[in-house]
Amino acid sequence: MAEPANRANDRLYKDLARKLVAEIVAGKYPVGSRLPAERELATSYDVSRPTLREAVIALEVQGFVEVRVGSGAYVMRMPGDEDIPGYGMSAFELTEARLLIEGETAALAATLITDAEIAEIADLVTAIARENREAGGAERADRDFHLAIARATRNSGMLGAVITLWDLRNSSQEAALLHEKARTAHIKPVVEEHTAILQALRARDPAAARAAMRAHLAAVLDSLLFATEEMAVDDARRAVQAKRDRYAKTAS
Repeated sequence: MAEPANRANDRLYKDLARKLVAEIVAGKYPVGSRLPAERELATSYDVSRPTLREAVIALEVQGFVEVRVGSGAYVMRMPGDEDIPGYGMSAFELTEARLLIEGETAALAATLITDAEIAEIADLVTAIARENREAGGAERADRDFHLAIARATRNSGMLGAVITLWDLRNSSQEAALLHEKARTAHIKPVVEEHTAILQALRARDPAAARAAMRAHLAAVLDSLLFATEEMAVDDARRAVQAKRDRYAKTAS
């Protein structure tokens, strides 16, 4: 498969994903084989484990590998000439962009927001708490909360940017998959973080609103990293338990 000519600005995980695809094509990792353990791969390619997980997720959404809980990542098919090596926006890239854009959105909103809009946002914080108690992991109120703040800027460009970023959570397969994995790890919107943003808006304090929004989205980044750590820990825990079960059967 031909690679794009300009790779200077690619994120590290995309570069690693391309290397892994090239090695699958070269036969280093045949179809049906398991990729080396995460720690081994991270050391071999001199990357962090979160970067490695992003790369594996990128290959997973393209169907090149399958991640089996408690077992590892297996090569499912050989990339062909018809495959276009597409790499969407990762959940980490997306949240970094949100941190920058939505921080300024909150600051501007704090200078223009009305009492009615504050009441709407307060209701949405309550709705977030209610959704957190429900099964299924719906995050509609969380999205509505952030869009309500963007609308309070009276700036259609900023509103459009925030809508686009939220839409990318679903349209980018990499971002959608990692957010789904985070929900599986029982990571949900934190009510206290949203309450801090609400309080800053109610005080009409742009600096506090910016800081509260940035702190919230920095925490989201941390939670995504935690989700990948949880997946790794769960995989290791299941692998150890499987070995114990096998040894117990052998001994009996």
